[in-house]
Amino acid sequence: MRNITGAAYAASKYIELPVREECRLLDFLLKQMGITRNRAKDLLTGRAVSIDRKLTTRHDTPLHIGETVRVSRHRQNTMLQNKYVKIVYEDKDLVVIEKSEGILSMASTSKQYCVKNVLDEYFEKRHFKCRAHVVHRLDRETSGLMIYAKNIETEKILEENWHDMVYDRRYVALLCGNMPQEGGTVQSWLKDNKAFITYSSPTDNGGKLAITHYHKLKSDNRFSLVEMKLETGRKNQIRVHMADLGFPIAGDRKYGNGEDPIHRLALHAFRLNFIHPVTQEKMQFETPIPLEFMKPFRTADDEQQQA
Repeated sequence: MRNITGAAYAASKYIELPVREECRLLDFLLKQMGITRNRAKDLLTGRAVSIDRKLTTRHDTPLHIGETVRVSRHRQNTMLQNKYVKIVYEDKDLVVIEKSEGILSMASTSKQYCVKNVLDEYFEKRHFKCRAHVVHRLDRETSGLMIYAKNIETEKILEENWHDMVYDRRYVALLCGNMPQEGGTVQSWLKDNKAFITYSSPTDNGGKLAITHYHKLKSDNRFSLVEMKLETGRKNQIRVHMADLGFPIAGDRKYGNGEDPIHRLALHAFRLNFIHPVTQEKMQFETPIPLEFMKPFRTADDEQQQA
């Protein structure tokens, strides 16, 4: 494995380092680049390191043979810095972001703050001649991964081929109640009433067919942590389907039972796998389960220990 000297690194805009043995990212950077631990961590926190074109800031990320580590020459000072939006991946055609709860995907009026506004401001600041194009949405109070196209052509390809290109889209939710079943599938027709409340019917009510697969990860006598995989992507699908099961999402003011242990809607889109609309490459993104989703279980464990 060759060692990259400081001079060679400084002479290029970025370097690409093939991984030829299993190791941790920090150790790999130290060995391959001949830099100090502080410099390596500085590159990571500066969002200058990616693995197979996926940005990472974790020094303990495991590397596998065949992957390529890409290191930018400088800290990414022009990267987006926003408390609601974090860029996970970006290329000339699209951007994958992680959205926090509390911000709209796209505004319904010009005065509303939304992810699209944040991205458009970011593009303008970096002198990119593009705008953010919405191809799917998350509710304001739902957090997680989203794709935005950077041009109309990419937007159209994604919108017209969404169900074929997005091959694995999953959520995790904290539900109210102790779910006894380990998993299953909910299927119903969803339709909005005049008050814009989505209601569910086991038979065709003129609405749209919605299918949600779910799998329990953890539970106690008060709450359940559940993973969901969408076969369809309807408005309020997960929220309505979990309420149908009798285990509404915690913090859901619209379809819930009033319990709000973490003071937010406990729904997070943690996995988003799709075929790149231009390169046809398989793109795979995943974020950790929000720590606050585990808070009710830790509280229960603490109470049992004290007893």
